[in-house]
Amino acid sequence: MNIKIITVGKLKEKYLKMGIAEYAKRLGPFCKLELIEVADEKAPEKLSELEMIQVKDKEGERILAKVPDQAHVFALAIEGKQRTSEEFAQEINQLGIQGKSNLVFIIGGSLGLSKDVMDRSNTKISFGKMTLPHQLMRLVLIEQIYRGFKINRNEPYHK
Repeated sequence: MNIKIITVGKLKEKYLKMGIAEYAKRLGPFCKLELIEVADEKAPEKLSELEMIQVKDKEGERILAKVPDQAHVFALAIEGKQRTSEEFAQEINQLGIQGKSNLVFIIGGSLGLSKDVMDRSNTKISFGKMTLPHQLMRLVLIEQIYRGFKINRNEPYHK
């Protein structure tokens, strides 16, 4: 299985980089993983509604340029469907059974994802109603992908 995680902005925090690197290493036997960062759009602190849309649209263009045509796309969005780890694992497993071996997970910037990115997504997924920093979501997502593979193989996962 090929998995891409596309994120907006550069990750700077060393502790997050270390955690992501650890899970990327653990995922090696299960899938081919690619982590892609696209540039965030520079914007002033206070934005009008129109300016927010313009920022998300520019970031969205960068994201969509990295999405393969045949990929199954998961958009991480607070309004997406919440799942248990077991349900998420089953969903990944089902996609593989259906021959969908290219999965793309998209994490937007601080303003979220553009309408075009949301429209392109096949699945909208939420990790809860709380707002989390998009940099932290990278670590949470990659850990859940790893957990999903362990669940699907009935292998123990030590917390």
